[in-house]
Amino acid sequence: MYRNPQAESLNDTIKEESKIVYELFSEKGKNIFFPKKGILSQTEQAKGKKINATIGSAIENDGTLMCLDSIGSVVNLTRGSFVSYAPGFGNPEIRKKWQEMLYKKNPSLKGKSFSVPMTTAALTHGLSMLGYLFIDDGNTLCLSDLYWENYDLLFRNAYGAVFDTFSLFNGERFNIDSFREKILSGPKGVRKVILNFPNNPSGYTPSSAEAMQIVSAIKESAEAGNKILAILDDAYFNLVYEEGIERESLFAYLCDIHENVLAVKVDGPTKEDYVWGFRIGFVTYGIKNGSRKLYDALEQKTGGAIRGNISNAPNISQLLLLNAYNSPEYDHEKELKYNTLKERYILVKKTLAQKNQYAECFTALPFNSGYFMCVKLAGGIDGEAVRSVLLNDFNTGIINLNNLLRIAFAAVPTDLIPELFENIYLACKKVAGS
Repeated sequence: MYRNPQAESLNDTIKEESKIVYELFSEKGKNIFFPKKGILSQTEQAKGKKINATIGSAIENDGTLMCLDSIGSVVNLTRGSFVSYAPGFGNPEIRKKWQEMLYKKNPSLKGKSFSVPMTTAALTHGLSMLGYLFIDDGNTLCLSDLYWENYDLLFRNAYGAVFDTFSLFNGERFNIDSFREKILSGPKGVRKVILNFPNNPSGYTPSSAEAMQIVSAIKESAEAGNKILAILDDAYFNLVYEEGIERESLFAYLCDIHENVLAVKVDGPTKEDYVWGFRIGFVTYGIKNGSRKLYDALEQKTGGAIRGNISNAPNISQLLLLNAYNSPEYDHEKELKYNTLKERYILVKKTLAQKNQYAECFTALPFNSGYFMCVKLAGGIDGEAVRSVLLNDFNTGIINLNNLLRIAFAAVPTDLIPELFENIYLACKKVAGS
C-alpha cells in the first residue's frame, strides 16, 4: 500500500520510539500526517511579506482582516484576532494553559511527562479523531454497559468497532470483576478500552479504592503482554460531590504505568466550564518513557486527522476561554457553579431518601457526580410509556434508555427537583394502572 513519505517518516519515528504505539494505530492512523509541504508551509513562508497572496482570508485595504461591523461591535476582542484562523494544532497559548491546568487539577501528574494537549472541536470531535487514528473495522472496543449513546455513531457506525461491554455495577459498587475479565481474558494481544467517569448516563465515578483497582487491572493486563489503548473520556471531569470518590483523572495514573499502555485523555471546557456551544476540546497522550519525539509524532498524526476533518477548531472560542482562564475571578466563578450543581445533587439524594414509596416504581442506580443520574423502573413498567405520560400530562421531559430513565438534574432548577421525581412517580403509577 502506498503511503505518503511524510506519513512514513512519522511511522518510522513512532516505531523507533515505541513499537507498541505503532501497533495500536489503525490503517488510517498509519496513513495520516500533518502536511509540512504544500499550501500550509508556503503560507507560513510568506507570513510578514509586503504582498501575501497565499492565505484564504479576506483583507481590508489597510491590511486588517475583514469583519462585519454587526459582528465586531458585539465581541470585546481585537477583530483581527477572533476572525482569523487558529493554528491546526490549536492556539499555542491555550494548549500550554490547558496543560498547566491538567497538572493543577491532577496532583498525581507531578513530575510526569505527557504530550501537549491538541485542540479539537470539543470532545465528540476528539473522540472521533481517536476512532480515526486507532480503530479499524472489526476492532473490539471494551466499554461499560452504560455508555453515552453517541459512542455508537462515533465508533461503531463510523469506524466499525465491535463493542464488548462489561457490567458497570455490582450492587452499589463498580464491578471490578467484570472489568478485569474483559481486560485480562482471552489470547494475548491488543486491548482497546474507553472509560468515562463521571459516567454518562449514570453519573457514577469510582471511589479512590475502586479507581486503583481499575489501574491495577490495566497494569496486570499490560504485564501479561497485552498492548493497551486506554481512552479516558473526561467530559464531566471534576464534578464530584462526595468524599472518598476519585477526583483525579485515571490518566494521571495510567500515563506512565507501563510501556504497553498508551493513555489518551479527552477532555475540555464544554461541561467543566459551562460553555457547551464553544466546541473546544483537547486530546492528550501519555505513555511510560514517552519521548518528546514520540509525542511530537503523535501530535503530528492527530493534527493531520484534524486538518483533513475540520481544518482547525474555532479561534474565537479559544480566545474567550484563554481570557477566562487568565482571569483572577476564574476559580471563584467555577466554585459558585459547582456549588449550585452540588446543591441539586444533595436535594436529589434527600428527595429519594424521604420518599420510600418511590421504590414501588423505580430505584436509583448508584450516582455521585456529573450532570446525570438514572432510575431503573420496576418490572412491567414501560419506560417509553412513562416518558410520553410525563411529556403530555406532567409538562416534564426525561430520557428513556430501554426502561432506564436518565435524569439531568444539572438542567433542573433546584426548587423543581422534588416536583420532578413526584411527577415520575405519578407517571409510573398511571402507566402501571394503579
